[in-house]
Amino acid sequence: QVQLVESGGGLVQPGGSLRLSCAASGNIFSISAMGWYRQAPGKQRELVATISSGGSTNYADSVKGRFTISRDNAKNTMYLQMNSLKPEDTAVYYCNVGGITSVTFRRFNSWGQGTQVTVSS
Repeated sequence: QVQLVESGGGLVQPGGSLRLSCAASGNIFSISAMGWYRQAPGKQRELVATISSGGSTNYADSVKGRFTISRDNAKNTMYLQMNSLKPEDTAVYYCNVGGITSVTFRRFNSWGQGTQVTVSS
């Protein structure tokens, strides 16, 4: 079983910054793709950014140039640095991690519990 723990959300003024973290633990043999998604009230969950095991990144157009996704493979941890935050970035942010479990060597795809980001003056 793989667990994800998110941290770093909160309330920030427009133009401010936050850094989200997502730490994976449990029966992990390897991690492939990692990503951040968000869901605003009344809207569907949407992709924010992804990062491959090799470090290739992909961003939603709405966050390009403002958000940076990164990962520390030694710590099984992913980060999302969010700068120049806007009110429309307000949402619950979820991390998503896929890989192979140890012992059974089966694929897994896990979601974090979500962390609230609120951008407001």
